[in-house]
Amino acid sequence: MCRNIKTLFNFEPPATDSEIHDASLQFVRKLSGFTIPSKANEAAFERAVAEVAAAARTLIQSMTTHAEPKNREIEAERARARNAIRFGAKD
Repeated sequence: MCRNIKTLFNFEPPATDSEIHDASLQFVRKLSGFTIPSKANEAAFERAVAEVAAAARTLIQSMTTHAEPKNREIEAERARARNAIRFGAKD
């Protein structure tokens, strides 16, 4: 359920609003236990996603590091290699 929650800090290029929104949506889904809220809870669900995204954006923008920014392609390749070991390579 939380596959889109990834490290978003210290990447070049920086995390996009879409990436932050996707991670926030997955976080709210995990907390609520629903992938799609009922009509009665839809407004609260969407408000929570927006608030979590705003908090995440503030956090990411206010953090500092001396480490070099990570390269997205290199990190994606490392993740694919880990997944191949964990789940077996696909033909």
